[in-house]
Amino acid sequence: MRTFFTAESCKEAHPNALNPQSWLQVERGKLPKLSSQSSSSSIESLIKVPQPPILPFFKPVDYVKVLAQIHEELELCTPQEQSNLFLLQYQVFRGMRDVKLMRRSLRSAWQRANTVHEKIIFGAWLKYEKQGEELVAQLLTACGKCERVFEPINVESHISFDKVVISQDRVSMNDGNHTSQYVIFTVGDEKIVCDRQKISELSAPFHAMLKGCFRESLSETVDLSENNISPSGMRAIKYFSLTGSLLDVPQNLLVEISVFANKYCCERLKLACDRKLASLVSSREDALELMEYAVDQNSSVLGASCLQVLLRDIPNCLSDKRVVELFIHANRKELEVMVGPGIFALFCFLSEVSMNLSSSSDTTAHFLERLVDFAENDIQRMLAFHELGCVRLSRKEYDEAYGLYEKAAKAGHIYSVAGLARLDSIKGEKLLPYQKISSIICSGAPLGWMYQERSLYCDGDVRWKDLEKATELDPTLVYPYMYRSATLIRTENVEGALSEINRILGFKLSLECLELRFFIYLALEDYKAALRDVQAILTLCPSYKMFEGRVAASQLCTLVREHVEHWTTADCWARLYDCWSAVDDIESLSVIYQMLESDAAKGVLYFRQSLLLLRLSCPEAAMRSLQLAWEQASSEHERLVYEGWILYDSGHYEEGLQKAEESITIKRSFEAYFLKAYALADSSVDSSCSSTVISLLEDALKCPSDNLRKGQALNNLGSVYVDCGKLDAAEECYVKALKIQHTRAHQGLARVHFLRNDKAAALKEMTNLIERARNNASAYEKRSEYGDRELTKADLEMVTRLDPLRVYPYRYRAAVLMDNHKEEEAIGELSRAIAFKADLHLLHLRAAFHEHKGDVLSALRDCRAALSVDPNHQKMLELHYRVNSHEP
Repeated sequence: MRTFFTAESCKEAHPNALNPQSWLQVERGKLPKLSSQSSSSSIESLIKVPQPPILPFFKPVDYVKVLAQIHEELELCTPQEQSNLFLLQYQVFRGMRDVKLMRRSLRSAWQRANTVHEKIIFGAWLKYEKQGEELVAQLLTACGKCERVFEPINVESHISFDKVVISQDRVSMNDGNHTSQYVIFTVGDEKIVCDRQKISELSAPFHAMLKGCFRESLSETVDLSENNISPSGMRAIKYFSLTGSLLDVPQNLLVEISVFANKYCCERLKLACDRKLASLVSSREDALELMEYAVDQNSSVLGASCLQVLLRDIPNCLSDKRVVELFIHANRKELEVMVGPGIFALFCFLSEVSMNLSSSSDTTAHFLERLVDFAENDIQRMLAFHELGCVRLSRKEYDEAYGLYEKAAKAGHIYSVAGLARLDSIKGEKLLPYQKISSIICSGAPLGWMYQERSLYCDGDVRWKDLEKATELDPTLVYPYMYRSATLIRTENVEGALSEINRILGFKLSLECLELRFFIYLALEDYKAALRDVQAILTLCPSYKMFEGRVAASQLCTLVREHVEHWTTADCWARLYDCWSAVDDIESLSVIYQMLESDAAKGVLYFRQSLLLLRLSCPEAAMRSLQLAWEQASSEHERLVYEGWILYDSGHYEEGLQKAEESITIKRSFEAYFLKAYALADSSVDSSCSSTVISLLEDALKCPSDNLRKGQALNNLGSVYVDCGKLDAAEECYVKALKIQHTRAHQGLARVHFLRNDKAAALKEMTNLIERARNNASAYEKRSEYGDRELTKADLEMVTRLDPLRVYPYRYRAAVLMDNHKEEEAIGELSRAIAFKADLHLLHLRAAFHEHKGDVLSALRDCRAALSVDPNHQKMLELHYRVNSHEP
């Protein structure tokens, strides 16, 4: 997530402070070549691969089964249970590091919240997860559309939502011989004349006192001086008895009246005070002061209002000890007033935020202790035990960590066995950790992390073999690539080391892997390549620290730059053009980073940076770059374009279209027309809009721009022409794009050839793209459509090697196997990808295969899991309905 949960090996303090100057002299040309004697030790000092951390996540062995169970329970449960089930679904997706699905589950929990307290907790959690996206909410508000999750809840309006029963206190009238219709309450030296009937209607005690058998019912004067109510307070009560409202009553007086109302069971009066107080909570100080009163007086309304102010100030408020102590010292009864039934959800939220701030802090440990205290079922307990075990491990509280991991494992969380093995190893055990991991590997279908963990407890070829198996089962695991690369570089196999680390960087832009490659290039004195990688790192994470978190990457960037030839702005643009054409995205990021340090137009550059980051599947970094482009815009029409793209990339296509039109009214520009074409294509359900999109792209091409963007526009225009069946016009666009070095146009031209039944020409175009593009997994995938069966098979195998996250090759191979009546092998092909990627299409196809075999339960399991990934997928819903009707 936002911070990397530090591995135990990364926590060791080094006796000597790092001085980068000791190995990297600033004066260019004075870096000595590494001698054969010193090279090994120098590389050893630079290239370190820490053990993979035990992650504080819920990681079920069979996540598909768990998601299916959650979906089934959601179909059957009461509305009150739904939000907690979506919270569990969130924890499953969190263990898979799928941010998009995590947020969707949180939003579902927020939407299904059954109490105002749960609404506040999940709303604050979503707001925290969307830090940095406040601009989106502002832009939507300006467009007349409110992003509700960013808005505070009007707690008072949700009283009925909480099903608070408000008694009208309409007690039966039993008039006796009363001296007067008025009663005079004396408070000290002051007298307040009240309507006896109206006051009696405030509560049963008042009715008994004033109209019942008590002596006050026969008296015109009642002394309330000993009841902790002031004259001002009594006058406000009189006004409320007559009008049913409290006007302009200060906070301290409201508290006084509320206590009095609570004493005399005046429910309407107390609720009115609590509502009024709730509306006055606007700061942390207010919330802390009034939360204490809310707990004392059992005011859930006021408690909810105070809770909202505190949680919407996350993470800042966790630096206030008073806030932390409020939550960690409250007992169950007090917490029920503060957060209603959302206690477990609250501590899930607080512990996650605190862990992101500091995984080993006392605050994190205390929140997780509370999470353990309020866990109510096995899954909640295994999550709480495991997370607290991870924190205890990071704090080197090994005995406590062992006990917690043991409890989590006994509850059914197999991943916690990795924690037990790690602690056995720390205690000096040699064989026991290996045996523990081996036992879970043998107990069922093994996963990649199991072999990765076991590799830590063996050496040589056995370790290498386990890491190869780990990569085979889960190619997204970073540690195996890093270990193999570091091992190869130490044996002076430079080509093999770079090839190994490049394998994962080809499909997963991992900061740790970029850092390792940076150090490899540094050891080889290839400063240009090292500079490229550190600049890519800083683009992704400007505050990143290297050398196990001890040196800012920006400092190393400054030092390395001194050993690389300076480029002029013209050089940079030429280099960017070459890299963009070669589909070399990391090099392109590096060039743009360097250009941003000059006086160039920063808005345009940040925008280009965002396009690259989206292509590299880094949406959060891309949004950050887009917002920087917005901040650096040189004109109003340019700023509107960036606002449009911010809205478009957030899924608000119509609002993005609106911004494009506003920009065009100020100035006709390439980017405004390009945005409008994009937004119109995605916001319109009318296929006839193609002619408008064509017109807009043609207008864009008439406006000034550079060839990088014009090539993209020509490529998009060609695609629209193809969809309209205008192949000649499409071919003309693609040829023009290729003439200005837009390499991706080969793919569009191949499609034109294919539609003309010229598969040989299509194959040739895709071969040209493969040869020219540095990142070419998608090109191999597309070429597979145009070759014979053997070439298709080879191309798709290459795709899986280059980018194992692309799902089409698995689906194709599974379909071929199914056609050949190899049903188990077909299902196995899909299962190996599903093991590390929760993909709707893979689950859908596997469900269909199970249905074909007559395995209804397995088909139903996959349908339910797939609908957890996308609950609105029409074909999946149809298959689920069909399979569900056959369930025994």
